[in-house]
Amino acid sequence: MKKALLYVAFITGSFYLISCEKEVNFNLPASISEKVVVEGGIELGTPPLVLLTNSFGFFSKLDLSTLQNAFISGAQISVSDGSRTVNLREYSIDTLGNFYKFYSVDSSNAADLTFIGQAGKSYQLKIVVDGKTYESTTTIPQPVSAAFDSIWSEPFENPDPEHPEYRRVMVRYNDPPELGNRFRIFIQQNNRPFTAGRFSTLDDNITNGTTTTLDFYNVLSPMDTSTQDGRFAFLPDDVVTIKFSAIDKATYDFWQTLDFSVGTTGNPFSTPVKVPSNISNGALGIWAGYAPTYKTVTVKE
Repeated sequence: MKKALLYVAFITGSFYLISCEKEVNFNLPASISEKVVVEGGIELGTPPLVLLTNSFGFFSKLDLSTLQNAFISGAQISVSDGSRTVNLREYSIDTLGNFYKFYSVDSSNAADLTFIGQAGKSYQLKIVVDGKTYESTTTIPQPVSAAFDSIWSEPFENPDPEHPEYRRVMVRYNDPPELGNRFRIFIQQNNRPFTAGRFSTLDDNITNGTTTTLDFYNVLSPMDTSTQDGRFAFLPDDVVTIKFSAIDKATYDFWQTLDFSVGTTGNPFSTPVKVPSNISNGALGIWAGYAPTYKTVTVKE
């Protein structure tokens, strides 16, 4: 009887394993119509900046030429704060023969240069391209400078035996009693540009009104091949600046969902994620307001 049960169990398991090898086919559309993609923002004390591109297919060839050709030229873009409106000018940057485009205020117009982000104000974006209009509104929150009271560096709890000099940066954050503080976080190491990490967003849904210690690791752009040393750590004498940009809910939802989507890429058990856009008329992307607070430390041995 026992042998019979084992035999049945073996046969059942064999059929189960065979069934796991069944090929599954997905009928993906050959092409999907291009969508306008917006990555724009206005930061406290700085003029608005907008990148405008066309989307491309999931299976499209991705190279410098594809990226360069994705930029949209000739758009009419304006930004208004409710009492004043400025038209943005198109700029082109030549990087070794590759031209990258963006829109900002006219640098030759002294009056336009005074159109900069102010805390508590809302800003309306309007884009007209190929006969279609796309609109969005964002708000620059009040900065929460007093909430970040100290910054320091320290060794890892379990140091790398080959690199005991690696350090992380710590920040103490005292969340205000009002619920609804949200941030996007950027990190700068020495003179490198500010870069957002893989999980760049923070809110106070759980930590409202409490004191929290945040730890940060080195973040290099995926395109930065200048060094691999200390990629996920800081080194003694590094000057590290953490930029906490206060953001509104729509901006937080966009970046938090996008971070989650990127973080689950390649996971066969993850569910599809739809990244919310605050741009009208079916466009993708984000129009965001930022109110930054900065904390800087020189990493100690």
